[in-house]
Amino acid sequence: MKLLTSTILTAILSYALPASSRTIPITLDIVNAQGAPDGFKRSMVTANGTYPGPLLTATKGDTLVVTVHNKLTDDTMRRSTSIDFDGIFSSTSNAFNEGSSFVTTCPIAPGESYTYTVPLIDGQAGTFWYHSQLSVQYVDGLRGALIVYDPEDPQRHLYDVDDENTIWQVGDWWHNTTLPLLAGYVATGIVPVSDSGTFNGVGRYQGGPEVPFHVVNVQAGKRYRFRIINTSARNVFTMSVDSHNLTIIETDGTNTAPMTVNQLDLLAGQRHSVVLAANQPVANYWINAPFVGGSPARNLNQNATLSRGILRYKGAPNADPASPMTLGPAEAELNALVEANLRPLITSPAPEADINITLNLVVTAGKAQWNVNNVSYLSPEVPTLVKILEGANSADDFNVTENTFVLPANKIVQVIFPPSDDDEEHPFHLHGNNFWLIKSNSSEEINTANPVKRDVAGVGSTGTIVRFSTANPGPWFFHCHIFWHLQAGLATVMASGLDEVRKEVHPTSAWNKLCPAYDALPADEQ
Repeated sequence: MKLLTSTILTAILSYALPASSRTIPITLDIVNAQGAPDGFKRSMVTANGTYPGPLLTATKGDTLVVTVHNKLTDDTMRRSTSIDFDGIFSSTSNAFNEGSSFVTTCPIAPGESYTYTVPLIDGQAGTFWYHSQLSVQYVDGLRGALIVYDPEDPQRHLYDVDDENTIWQVGDWWHNTTLPLLAGYVATGIVPVSDSGTFNGVGRYQGGPEVPFHVVNVQAGKRYRFRIINTSARNVFTMSVDSHNLTIIETDGTNTAPMTVNQLDLLAGQRHSVVLAANQPVANYWINAPFVGGSPARNLNQNATLSRGILRYKGAPNADPASPMTLGPAEAELNALVEANLRPLITSPAPEADINITLNLVVTAGKAQWNVNNVSYLSPEVPTLVKILEGANSADDFNVTENTFVLPANKIVQVIFPPSDDDEEHPFHLHGNNFWLIKSNSSEEINTANPVKRDVAGVGSTGTIVRFSTANPGPWFFHCHIFWHLQAGLATVMASGLDEVRKEVHPTSAWNKLCPAYDALPADEQ
């Protein structure tokens, strides 16, 4: 099977904006396919045979009905699967369709199918993505964009073009498959270092073939809304476009007050929409997407300078830019994003906290083990949601290694991450909800007056504080989006309103069959 590197399958999955809400049927066949995103051919885990997976689009208020057929056969990677729709809110009653393996569901066994019904609630719109939520499986390729359009976007006057061609997906890529990579991590405690980075599904590695860079076409005089998604399992990408500014108008699905920069970092799982005015002379310009994630000395294939695309004006030659490849703006010209300076489009103070939780992150030296408050998370055999439905009512009803915090409904929870000695910033992601970013790791400022809301924030050397509401009860995964660290234990579950969950959650018979089917599998098919 030839692996497509397009970000879209518009004939199948991209839809025109409707006048009213709809139910959108989508089929994802999860298959092994041969591909070479950076010129190195290998077997991959894909949705519908593409990397990235097909673009999913919807309009605010729609309902996605996503039928997943698991057709995986390659035993060098996980053969079961589970799909998470990253950043999409989940109502309490629909928690069983949230897709977090061993938290809200069991994985889909090979040869089996499951249909996720995903209503888009609370007026949610913006830039999201989907990926496997089983172990580190999405490292093997199962990831793609999910865009929810808002016909009444309050910032629509700032741009002229926002379509399937204005989505930028950056990601880390490995030449080896995940089971041997994970075995090496467990044996050494050294997180695998990627071979390359990809921009909309294509990249290059040091000494590899000169795979053509992805081209983004623009027309002089128009303004473009580019939706940038970091689909990495580890790497931080630094985005810029030679000779152009970028005006941020959205962060993780939240409209933000316009902020003009010429460079911005995205941690794994983070998203931004930026407006670029095509106001430069007609030519080709580099889109710079260098990355960091572990020491390049551990993987000599890595050359972050080769991670990039081309912004091509209409009328420019079909050629690479004449300017040299750089990592971005020179220091004297740098106007980089400082996360703490982001503000919501509509000013809104964060509510006062009712509950305070402190999470200390510690790595065990020389081992593939991370602890949160001295506990290394291990996925339970019985999913958290199943235990709640069967009567679990306190932290004592869960294994210690599930690191589950039992919280009351309708409260505001403040989570404090103290400063860390670790030299890597950890992108902590909350499922089912988002949070107010009270203190960003990028600043010492405490901001309760008008903090931005997002669902992935960095935790590192200066400390981070977030607040979230438990008005939407459920067992929601809260973990590092460096999936190697998640697999090594850097995760918790925020389980709120357990009585409300039991009253509102009524799983389907198809969901009830997932665990027995998965549990019956031999280990090499799980």
